[in-house]
Parts: sequence; structure tokens; C-alpha cells
Amino acid sequence: MEQSNGLVIRPLQAADEAHWRRLWTGYLEYYESSVPEGVYRETFQRLVNDEPGEFSGLLAELNGAPIGLAHYLFHRSCWSIANKCYLQDLFVDPAHRGRSFGRALIEAVYAAADAQQCPDVYWMTQHFNQAGRRLYDRVGQLSDFIVYERPGGSA
Repeated sequence: MEQSNGLVIRPLQAADEAHWRRLWTGYLEYYESSVPEGVYRETFQRLVNDEPGEFSGLLAELNGAPIGLAHYLFHRSCWSIANKCYLQDLFVDPAHRGRSFGRALIEAVYAAADAQQCPDVYWMTQHFNQAGRRLYDRVGQLSDFIVYERPGGSA
């Protein structure tokens, strides 16, 4: 999907691994996290394999330069017949923030969900992500749910 500002959002491809790796590393570092090399390799393979039930990935390019990514997953729900879409990861390179590129990535996920007749798209963020939350308040609705995790589980 090309926009008038030179932004193109497209599915991740196998040739994008080095660019994706740089961007995803930036995302992980923002959340003060890291993953082993095997997780990088497996995650990228999942994102580009087009298997039903696997994650999908988007890459945002500005004038041909990769500047952002989004990872999302369609899954079943016991509360509806239609699938739900979980937007797991969203990242825009800090040098390009504040220019609506994050919003464009979210809207691209919304479009993918619409194409799959999946009306529900949801995501989580950490409480300290103030810049992200300002965007999310404009494109989404804050849920009443609180997230719990299994103690000692992996990140």
C-alpha cells in the first residue's frame, strides 16, 4: 500500500531479513529485552512462510528505506465465530516517529483484518510507552482488561 508521503507498507519477504532484524532489535531494546539467535531465525521464518495460523509481518518503507514493522496473528475465539487479530509488535525507527507512520502500520493491520472479515483487532503495550499510548488512544479504544502472566515464564 503506497501513500502520497513516500511511505510503502508491504508484506515482509525473505529478502528483508537484515532490515527486519535491525528494526526488531530496536523494538526489543525499547522494551529492554532481547532474544537468542534461534528466536530471531524462527520468528522471521514464521513471518514469511504464509502458513495458515502463523504470524504475518509488514514492513514500512520510506522512499525505499525500511523504517518500521508490524507483526500480527489471526486466531480463533470462543466468544465469537469470527477470528480475532492480535497485533503483537509495532515499531517505527525513532528517527521517523511523529509522522503518522505507526498509525499507517496499524491501519494496514486493520485492512488485513478487514480482508479476512475479522472485525476485532487488539494489542497490548507497557504502561511507560506514553508516545505509543497517545497514538493508540487515537486509533483504538482502551480495554478494561488487565493482563496476567504465568510466573517464571519466558519473555
